[in-house]
Amino acid sequence: MSINRSKIVYSEEYNPWYNLALEEYLLNNLSEDEIILYLWQNDNTVVIGRNQNAWKECRCSQLEESGGYLARRISGGGAVYHDLGNLNFTFLMGRKYYDLHKQLSVILKAVRNKGIEAEFSGRNDLITGGKKFSGNAFYFGSKKAYHHGTLLLDSNLNALVKFLELSQEKIISKGIDSVRSQVVNLKSINEDLNLEILKKELEKTFAEVYLKAEQIKSYKPSKMEELSELYNKYSSWEWRYGAGAEFDIVFENSFAWGELEINLNLVKAVIKDVEVYTDSIESNLFIELEENLKGKKFKRENLISAVDNLNYNKNQSIISDLKVWFKNRDL
Repeated sequence: MSINRSKIVYSEEYNPWYNLALEEYLLNNLSEDEIILYLWQNDNTVVIGRNQNAWKECRCSQLEESGGYLARRISGGGAVYHDLGNLNFTFLMGRKYYDLHKQLSVILKAVRNKGIEAEFSGRNDLITGGKKFSGNAFYFGSKKAYHHGTLLLDSNLNALVKFLELSQEKIISKGIDSVRSQVVNLKSINEDLNLEILKKELEKTFAEVYLKAEQIKSYKPSKMEELSELYNKYSSWEWRYGAGAEFDIVFENSFAWGELEINLNLVKAVIKDVEVYTDSIESNLFIELEENLKGKKFKRENLISAVDNLNYNKNQSIISDLKVWFKNRDL
């Protein structure tokens, strides 16, 4: 079976909890032979990755006092700031049709058609002139997947720096001004570009790469109860912040693939609770690592065994790095 149906779904809301709920709803109700391009915007929002610590990634009180939102997505990756100068996109499809470079070609063609030289770079970024205008993250279910990202059109870059909690290492090594200078708004390159023009270009290139799509400007979910339950999840304090428990042992390190923090709660030298925070895009790996560590005696060989038992064969460099780290660090 091949893809023979395509849709472009637009959200009319600027609330991130609704938009993330609708994204997951679309994934859950996706047909086997269908691909969806979902276009959406959040207003004054910090969105953190599935495995991130809200308190470390965002100046949460300052954000909420400004009327902003904190949201947590189900994909991995790092924290991002969204406002109405930013357009978000999501490609949703069956796992067997997932093709990152094909999906990104829709975005790259649209941007290049407006006279902007752009390319894929690093772990998950789109850049122009060496500066990032799009970050991407990914979610894989058992049969379905999505790939979503940002498009900086005319975003408030000062707010980005104001609300995102930058690591001391990044501030010391690069400085606040340098962090701001690493990203760029597309409108600063093509001043005639606006939101409607960008959407029209995406509609065109999506049809070129996939199929001419049914466009749904005002999407009406047929299963409102399911959408409501998802909204309640995304808006809940428990999902966005977590319990924030105190931990006995905290391991932290920086790797080529991302920052990692492992928090362990011990009872009689047995690991009772685990929370893993990371900006790595491989979110499922670290969720599984949490489960593998629970209930084990706090011994070096058990930490290494938890890594060995991961059901994961995509990025072996992460597995290798974790094993070397556990083997060599002081316990």
